[in-house]
Amino acid sequence: MKRRCMLVSACLLGLPCRYDGKEKAHPAVCSLLEREDLTLVPVCPEQFGGLPTPRPPSERRGERVITRTGADVTEQYRRGAQQTLRLAQMYGCDCAVLKERSPSCGSGWIYDGSFSGTLTDGEGVTAELLRQHGIAVLGESELALPDHDGEE
Repeated sequence: MKRRCMLVSACLLGLPCRYDGKEKAHPAVCSLLEREDLTLVPVCPEQFGGLPTPRPPSERRGERVITRTGADVTEQYRRGAQQTLRLAQMYGCDCAVLKERSPSCGSGWIYDGSFSGTLTDGEGVTAELLRQHGIAVLGESELALPDHDGEE
């Protein structure tokens, strides 16, 4: 049986790497660890980009990523996205399950940059880059992967 390789936001697997130093373990994501046909590659693009944990909350404003205190952390987010893409390519990952609403990992909906809790259409920096390179991106609430027997 050929194993499929998948990127997964490390916080969804229970690793305390979120901006607030906490984890956000998700049962459906954690259950992927039991699948013999999957190899999971945990990622935290913010850490890959050099940001500490904990770190100030950040939101995307257009092409920029800004912290609540006004610091521009766009370059760290871009660097983390590039490192995540590099890992995906090294391991042959064709899919990623990433933390929803994140300025890095968000897929479809992200916070609007006002720090008011308002969501808007958009993608995080990493999710956007992965998609541009042909890697499917799902949020944790979309996790409904069919059993995969190697046939498309």
